[in-house]
Amino acid sequence: GRFALYSDIRVLSTRFKFLNLIGDYKSSRNVSPTQRVLTVVDHGGRQAMMMKWGLLPSWARDSKFGVRMINARAETIHHKSSFRESFQRRRCLVLADGFFEWVRVTGGKSPYFIQLKSGLSFAFAGLWNRWSTPNGEEIDTCTIITCEPNELMASIHSRMPVILSEASESLWLNPANNGTKLLTDL
Repeated sequence: GRFALYSDIRVLSTRFKFLNLIGDYKSSRNVSPTQRVLTVVDHGGRQAMMMKWGLLPSWARDSKFGVRMINARAETIHHKSSFRESFQRRRCLVLADGFFEWVRVTGGKSPYFIQLKSGLSFAFAGLWNRWSTPNGEEIDTCTIITCEPNELMASIHSRMPVILSEASESLWLNPANNGTKLLTDL
């Protein structure tokens, strides 16, 4: 439910190979749902876009629906109506420097900040959609895909975001890759 992205936009541009940015990037050490997040999409080349975190399917009646759609379970994205079309046609990278999970301790919860050992930025596997408001305004929205936790995360939380390796980012973004098995294996 929370992550951080504080790297310089020039460093991110080099690492994730995007040439331009649509929207205004602002770094944050505490990105929360419904805020605008930095994503990368493939529109015949990599492009960075600021999107609202909380996917709004085309059939959503109002923008409040997106609050419930900040995450999508990897096990069901290929057949749930909220995610199926985006999974086939609109995959994105959601850029991060780390993410937070909270562990219950006596007297409350204790936050953990999880990042790569290298400290470098990475990409969550994401889906996006362009939603039209009743008055015709278009809003780009996204969700982060989650999966069963790996060994490190299992002691902290029952789910974790899907973190793509640098090598698999191009496979995830490539619009020609719409085979369910290829994508879910990532």
